[in-house]
Amino acid sequence: MIAFVGSVFSPYYHWSGRNRPENHVAVNVALYGPQANSWSMTERGQPSLSRTPDCLEIGGSRLVYAGGGLDIHFDEMALPWPGQRLLPKRIRGHIRIQPEIHNTTEHRLDPNGRHIWWPVFPGARVRVVSEHLPDGGWQGEAYHDFNAGDRPPEADFLGWDWARGRSGTGTATILYDAVLTDTTRRTLGLSYLADGRSVRFSPPHRRRLPRGFWGVQGGICCDADATPRQLRKFEDSPFYSRSLVETRLAGEAVTMVQETLNCRRLSNPLVRLMLPFRMPRRVVV
Repeated sequence: MIAFVGSVFSPYYHWSGRNRPENHVAVNVALYGPQANSWSMTERGQPSLSRTPDCLEIGGSRLVYAGGGLDIHFDEMALPWPGQRLLPKRIRGHIRIQPEIHNTTEHRLDPNGRHIWWPVFPGARVRVVSEHLPDGGWQGEAYHDFNAGDRPPEADFLGWDWARGRSGTGTATILYDAVLTDTTRRTLGLSYLADGRSVRFSPPHRRRLPRGFWGVQGGICCDADATPRQLRKFEDSPFYSRSLVETRLAGEAVTMVQETLNCRRLSNPLVRLMLPFRMPRRVVV
């Protein structure tokens, strides 16, 4: 799940000149099941937004910091999907994220500090309740982060790979491998220990993953004597992909959620014209 204020992927925000981020808000919900997936991302205007230091409400969905964790209530419309549903379908549910590792340090993703990333809960437990999941819900590992920026990502990046996972000892590992517009590469490896301490390390070299249907070439850091394995593809779009990958870091096998963003594809005018089919805009509450 992703909540946006000034959606970086929104074609409407781009076409408006990016002057009013509060008028371009959205909640993206992606539920992956063994039989079918549900995906929603309806953009709304400023009347649908309400926020305080502890609560963010967008339309019928809200995120609330409470009891040391994060409560998320979502009420969205899943879009039609070939082979799964012909018509939109309402999806509702509740997510509770309880941190096991809490981090207070932010990181600059670019040299000028225009893009800030904060892994709030590098390691956590989650309980998801929704009628759209088998047996009505799911429990397992979780992660929660926060991003902010004063420029669109395509202004400063050609793209990046990101991945996170947990080792058998409970260590939460996060990888960033970004390429700036001047082709400079910035890599970041972070391990968050069970006692809350963080350790920076130099990740091994990037290894390519299989291309998706749209041709996005993802990658992940992996030891030189190993080969990463893509276990499952979650998202495959003209500019973005998400998958479950098994890689090896410092001799240890780690299963990670991996994402790739291709900013050149994102900024392509043709791609922007395609996005409203996946990101409809509804201006009323």
